Formats: sequence, C-alpha cells, structure tokens
Amino acid sequence: MSRTADITRKTSETNISLALNLDGTGKAEIATGVGFFDHMLTAFTRHGLFDLKVAATGDLHIDAHHTVEDVGIVLGQAFAKA
Repeated sequence: MSRTADITRKTSETNISLALNLDGTGKAEIATGVGFFDHMLTAFTRHGLFDLKVAATGDLHIDAHHTVEDVGIVLGQAFAKA
C-alpha cells in the first residue's frame, strides 16, 4: 500500500500543489517564494525522511501570510490522506 498524497488547492490568494511520500528518503523540492519557509520545510522533510514537493504561488506583494497558511492546510491534508 502506497503512503502518498497529491493535493492541490487554489484560492483567490494562492495556488498550491503538493506531493508527499511518507516512505521517501528526505528529498525536498520546495518553492513557495518565502525563503525561510522553504528552508524550514526542507529541513522538516530531510530530518523526517519523507519526500515532499511543494509548488506555491501567492499574493506575496501583500505578505507571506496566505501562502504559509495555505501550504500548512494542504500539508496537513496530505499527511492525513497518506
């Protein structure tokens, strides 16, 4: 049984695409446009030994809040599904 999840979320503020493999090796491909958030997700992935791919675009000209919040929502959904 594969412990994976692929989830997308599109709102008026963000567009998130995420793929999670709980039985991975720690491979991270993270692109949220928020440097420190990318760093933290990469570290989380490597130390957790799962694979995570995140592509996110959002209204960063306002601030990072919506992007970080929506990635968190999708990540939680992916862990629950996988």
